[in-house]
Amino acid sequence: MKASYGIWIGWLAIIFAVVGFFYAPFWLGGIALVLGIIGLFSPQKGLAWTAVILAIIALLIPMVP
Repeated sequence: MKASYGIWIGWLAIIFAVVGFFYAPFWLGGIALVLGIIGLFSPQKGLAWTAVILAIIALLIPMVP
């Protein structure tokens, strides 16, 4: 995978995760998690791990009472 694709996937996943904090966290957090995992196959590991961590947080926030 090219580095430019990894950058786009990483930023897109981060955007989905951040929007998932406020609206539809299960859907957008899940999409961000999948995109983050796909992004791990690119050279942009930092963006991908950031997206994965934010997606997990977005998925866990609604579960906290």
